[in-house]
Amino acid sequence: MHALAHRRFLKMNGLGNEITVLDLRGSDAIVDAYSARAIAAFPRARFDQLMVLHDPEKPETDARVRIFNADGSEVGACGNGTRCVAWAMTSDPVMARPRSGDANGKNRLVLDIASRLVGCTQESDLSFTIDMGAPKLRWDEIPLAKPFEDTTTIDMAIRPPGSPVLLESPSAVSMGNPHAIFWVEDETAYDLATLGPQLEHHALFPERANISLARIAGRDHIVLRVWERGAGLTQACGTAACAALVAAVRKEFTEHKARVSLPGGDLVIEWRKKDNTVLMTGPVELEWEDNLPDSLFTGAER
Repeated sequence: MHALAHRRFLKMNGLGNEITVLDLRGSDAIVDAYSARAIAAFPRARFDQLMVLHDPEKPETDARVRIFNADGSEVGACGNGTRCVAWAMTSDPVMARPRSGDANGKNRLVLDIASRLVGCTQESDLSFTIDMGAPKLRWDEIPLAKPFEDTTTIDMAIRPPGSPVLLESPSAVSMGNPHAIFWVEDETAYDLATLGPQLEHHALFPERANISLARIAGRDHIVLRVWERGAGLTQACGTAACAALVAAVRKEFTEHKARVSLPGGDLVIEWRKKDNTVLMTGPVELEWEDNLPDSLFTGAER
């Protein structure tokens, strides 16, 4: 029997961003690209991102978390998924562990994600604030394939098929994964399902990129649609919302705190001046729990 067979998982979402949480703490089981794709093919566990919990390796952390896209690629950040993990570790009767509150009596976790310590604070039963860390803004940190002195506007122009409007001069930001944000007057005017994969794999992005169409609705409001690398069109993307807010502040479009509206709902994003940290606050939803059937892993290493 495969090591992942019959493992319990939670099917959750963060603003419609489909998340599966798999707890492997206390075991030697691991997820690789093959098994991640197999889990994504199971209708009950279908995900945009798979969040895999492992025992902590650092004493100051509560768990180590690995993140997989539906295509099996591993990524370094997922804000909506991190909120789901925070709920599971504080509220799920099987996954939760006893913990003390912070100075304000709130549940708080520290997760090790891609060797970065990520703070998670419970705001209410189903709402969490995630410390998404400092944005990376230099061209070679994002990364881009060639130097740009200023990544608030990069030299790139795309004319979508059938559209008279040119998409050009996006902003580029990394929030643990690369993002390109195109500023548009109407985020619904483009066929992002067709355009997204072309831009994701553009030569300018050596590690591929998440592609966003962003409209400034006010000094405190951004409207966003996102094509996620390795996942496709998504109802919400937390790191894209963070990247859009950072880019909007750099272009002087918004204040340092704004509501970001995605097809699945709203996030509140703040780029905190005092420590260069981006904070994301939003809800989660538990849909169901189930177990992985052994038949998913036929042909995989046991």
